[in-house]
Order: sequence, then structure tokens, then C-alpha cells
Amino acid sequence: MTYWNGHGMNGWGWFAMSLGTVLFWTLLIIAGVLIVRALGRASGAPPPPADRPAADRPAAEQVLAERFARGEIDEDEYRRRTAVLRGDAPHAGGHSP
Repeated sequence: MTYWNGHGMNGWGWFAMSLGTVLFWTLLIIAGVLIVRALGRASGAPPPPADRPAADRPAAEQVLAERFARGEIDEDEYRRRTAVLRGDAPHAGGHSP
């Protein structure tokens, strides 16, 4: 008379088992992600671009030249923006009165 419930699991047992399984896998995945991140930082990988000092970032004119070389902007826009960066533009807003 050990198993008085018919050798089966009731609804609460299924709920508890399902919840426990979901929590187990969630904690396992979070632990894995944290370990991979910690190992990545420990290996000397460079920090993301937003964390780099300003000296390591490309200059604004260099970025503008790269965009022009890729064809993202045309020559007129390149010259206009370069003039604004250098302070040669008559109006900083780029609009004429």
C-alpha cells in the first residue's frame, strides 16, 4: 500500500516538474553565457568600440573618406561635410539664408 495514488503523478506534480526543468535549463544557460563572457575578457580580447579611448577611434574625416570610397555619399556631400569639419563652411548648418 505504498503507492496509494495509483502510481501516477497528479497535476501539481507535473507543474512542479515542468517548472523545475525550465528553471534548471535557464540557470544552466545563464551560467554558460557568463562563463563564456568571463573567459572572453580574460583572454585579452579588445573591448567593444564604445569602450575604446578616443585616440583609438578613427577621425571624423577618415570615416567620411571611407564612406565616400564605399559610395555611400557623393562628391558634393563629401566636400560639404569636410568643409564643415574643418571649419571652412560659411554656415555650420549647411543651409543658405
